[in-house]
Amino acid sequence: MTDDVQAELARLRAENERLKQAGRGKLAMKVSEKGALSVYGMGRFPVTLYKEQWLRLLSMAEEIKAFIEANQDSLKAKDAKE
Repeated sequence: MTDDVQAELARLRAENERLKQAGRGKLAMKVSEKGALSVYGMGRFPVTLYKEQWLRLLSMAEEIKAFIEANQDSLKAKDAKE
């Protein structure tokens, strides 16, 4: 293997270990290769959006909370043991 490939492999292993140590139930963030924000720890796969999408979603936080409250009976809860 070339030095570049070995360095990338070491970086990915270190990142993988860091994400594992973040623990289940804890959220971790990183910038994806394409420059988006990925949030790990909410499910099996990360939630990845670009910054404008995150800001748009965050600006609706109160509306989302109100919607959840209004639709409590129809919404299901996901077990945290994923």
